Amino acid sequence: MNGLVRVALAGDALGDYIFGLDPQLLVDSLITMIAMFALFVLLSYLLFNPARTMLEKRQERIREQLDTAAKEKEDAIKFKAEYDAKLKNVDKEAEEILGETRKKAMKKESDIINEAKEESARILDRASREVELEKSKVKDDVKQEIIAVASVMAGKIVASSLNENIQSQLIADTLKEMGDETWLS
Repeated sequence: MNGLVRVALAGDALGDYIFGLDPQLLVDSLITMIAMFALFVLLSYLLFNPARTMLEKRQERIREQLDTAAKEKEDAIKFKAEYDAKLKNVDKEAEEILGETRKKAMKKESDIINEAKEESARILDRASREVELEKSKVKDDVKQEIIAVASVMAGKIVASSLNENIQSQLIADTLKEMGDETWLS
């Protein structure tokens, strides 16, 4: 019962207001709400707007970084594709270079061989000319020897006063001794 007495006494103190709302309470509540709204606006201006701005800038920076990363990824993919293509072409280029080098080496080899053949032909030609000169020299020497032998024979013929038949026989014998090849070479 004690509890009922208190509520009744509180009801007497409040008067005839519903839930005990008096005008002072309403004014205080209104002032508190205005103060809270002003505080919210002030905090919004001082704290929330800079925080929003900072968050927007951060979002923009992250968006730019993502765009840059995506672009760099595309570039990396392009560079990788170019690199792979170049790697494939390197083998082909190396084969082409080796082929060209082989062709040049074969051409150089054939040039060297041709030059050697020409040089050997010149050497052989010079050697044959020298052989021909030596043959002519030997022929001249043989003729000189024959002339010398003929002179000696003539001297012997004159000395022995032989007749013509014996002279012819001596010349024929001498020529046979020297041989026909001496005159032909």
